[in-house]
Amino acid sequence: MAIAMSGGRTGGAVEGAVGEIPWCFSQVKGTIEEEIADADIISAVEFNHDGEFLATGDKGGRVVIFQRGGLPPPVDGPSPFRCDYNVYSTFQSHEPEFDYLKSLEIEEKINKIRWLRKSGASLFLLTTNDKTVKLWKISEKWRNFHGWNLLDQDGRPKDQSTITELKVPRRSTNDISIEAMPRRVFANAHTYHINSISVSSDDYTFLSADDLRVNIWHIETTDRSFNTVDIKPVNMEDLTEVITAAEFHPRQCSELVYSTSKGVIRYCDMRERALCDQHSKVFEEPEDPGNRSFFSEIIASISDVKFSHSGTNFLSRDYLMLKLWDVRMERKPVETYPVHEYLRGKLCSLYENDFIFDKFECGWNGDDSCVITGSYNNFFRIFYRQPKMEFCYEASRDMSQLGQILRNKKVVQGPRRRREEVGLDSLDYGRKILHAVWHPRDNILAIAATNNLYLFHEQQANAAM
Repeated sequence: MAIAMSGGRTGGAVEGAVGEIPWCFSQVKGTIEEEIADADIISAVEFNHDGEFLATGDKGGRVVIFQRGGLPPPVDGPSPFRCDYNVYSTFQSHEPEFDYLKSLEIEEKINKIRWLRKSGASLFLLTTNDKTVKLWKISEKWRNFHGWNLLDQDGRPKDQSTITELKVPRRSTNDISIEAMPRRVFANAHTYHINSISVSSDDYTFLSADDLRVNIWHIETTDRSFNTVDIKPVNMEDLTEVITAAEFHPRQCSELVYSTSKGVIRYCDMRERALCDQHSKVFEEPEDPGNRSFFSEIIASISDVKFSHSGTNFLSRDYLMLKLWDVRMERKPVETYPVHEYLRGKLCSLYENDFIFDKFECGWNGDDSCVITGSYNNFFRIFYRQPKMEFCYEASRDMSQLGQILRNKKVVQGPRRRREEVGLDSLDYGRKILHAVWHPRDNILAIAATNNLYLFHEQQANAAM
């Protein structure tokens, strides 16, 4: 019996179906070794606002920025389709540290990356590990110039009597170096591990959230922040929940949401009160008493929250479900998408192996008509809102041919009967997609699978003919 849903369709992928995007393999970044170093595992992926750059962070504290190939898109009108991303810059963002006061090691792992909007020739992005947020400036530097007045091509002084005209030195366009410089370091504001950062719509402030607090920073001020949410009880024995994710509204710089380990999402408006311990709205779906179990609180914990581009909806991802909420309706989500409901019967073994604590992220496409999230066995799922369809694809090293079409996968109980089917007992929980992002304008996906970054794009009409 098939467990995974495929939008009411049977069999394999239905190419050319109304509304379905035919996805093609484009690129894969990373090594193929069987033994994967822990420092090489990708821990954060993020497109910038126009999708021309893609940044990844890993557990070794490194950040790799990829640039989209070809000419930049025009300001008006459709852009020619391009999906090649090449390495633009690589730098070490964080180093391992040691807190001598608490005798704790601070890992260099990059927890989140967030871009600031581009306003000049340079790029700016925020990166964070467990304790420190850094603002980086990425800029192009021309190392060599030519056409000097007083020097020859070899750099030796000229005979000034031979100089008959004044020339303006020109830079060598083929000799460009990319420099990453830390412009600001925002530290010493979090007692607990930072799990989220988010830039406000005005690009002047950003938030950083840990287990118990949400702080607001000004991008120019590093020595102080404003604590807007603090759920730490007077007696820590009374602690019942922790903050798991937080994000600014994409259009209102005074509004934000944060989620908790109890499956609750709180909406805050700093225009009502600067200290948002008293939230404006609370979004929570009551649990069905019939599904209550030992694992209920664990799987209810929300691992990610993402606003839609319009700001009228937001996504929340818990262990088994992806929920879409309307900011005007608090009592229940307007749409619910089961991601891997077939794992409900395996929660005990997942708990024993700590897989139940995996934190999956989620995201929107450019026009908010589709949502994406990851699963196990290197599966990622795309849900179409109108018409309602669901598809499951696999990011696999077996896809070595450029333009290879992805096939819809189905998880089944018992023996597999078709090529696209995967047995429930044969799922590999060590291979998982925690980070999946959609290009903000085009149908391009960036999928992080352990130490590999997969890129997929929509099949083009001329390529299909």
